[in-house]
Amino acid sequence: MHHTNMEMSHDFDGRPLVHPDRPRPRKRPLKALHHFRKLVQNKEDTEQVFRIFEALPRKAFRAEASAFALSEKGRALFDSERFLPDLLDDHDRLRAMPEGSVAHAYCDFMEAEGLTAAGLVAEDAKMDRRRYGDMVEWYGNRGRDTHDLLHVLTGYGRDALGEQCVLAFTYGQQPSPAHLFIAYAGGANMKKTAKTKAPVFKAINEAKRLGKGCPRVQEECIESLLAEPLEAARERLQIARPRWYQECHRVFREEEGRDPYDLMGRTAAAA
Repeated sequence: MHHTNMEMSHDFDGRPLVHPDRPRPRKRPLKALHHFRKLVQNKEDTEQVFRIFEALPRKAFRAEASAFALSEKGRALFDSERFLPDLLDDHDRLRAMPEGSVAHAYCDFMEAEGLTAAGLVAEDAKMDRRRYGDMVEWYGNRGRDTHDLLHVLTGYGRDALGEQCVLAFTYGQQPSPAHLFIAYAGGANMKKTAKTKAPVFKAINEAKRLGKGCPRVQEECIESLLAEPLEAARERLQIARPRWYQECHRVFREEEGRDPYDLMGRTAAAA
């Protein structure tokens, strides 16, 4: 396998930009479908999400991760924010930030949902795949670790549609086929199972547009972002109110008083 000198460089405290043993991405759509079916059975089974991403990799991801790592901003973030879960799970530190900040909203969200950034790392670890310790892995981890922060910034909840919208938003940021596959397949499953008239696909399409218009959150200085007032951060990042998502919730509630957070049963909704 051919590797450029750039990929083999060790300018990051001994980390290569791209590990020489890292395989080229290969799509396995049938494997993705298999894991999606498992996810439909239990939307809380986050491991299946990671397996779908493994089966539907984004070809341009390696090049984009390398480019960001080599940028001035990327190098600065590598030096200052090596492991985001430690920052994100230190709620005492985050609560010391100003009232009305992204940090307070993030703590409120994570505590209400019983979530931790370390928990997402643990779900990822269930994959039991080889770790390469390169900058591509570092960049990918930033995307993983900021997933729940996207919920806070966008206003999408952890209901079935909210999760699909966050994935569509992330597709707008990083157009990976896995994001789009889960979002639209999940939307189709929702329409079929719940037999709802809510504009589910309009909400998903809107989320994709919002993500595309927003700077990549994983490339932001997360500590600085957390300290910003929530509404100011949304304005700076050009994240508008998710109108169609809120309209879906309105329709859900009108349809025999359905709870948007338990539309098809806690264990039956797609992620």
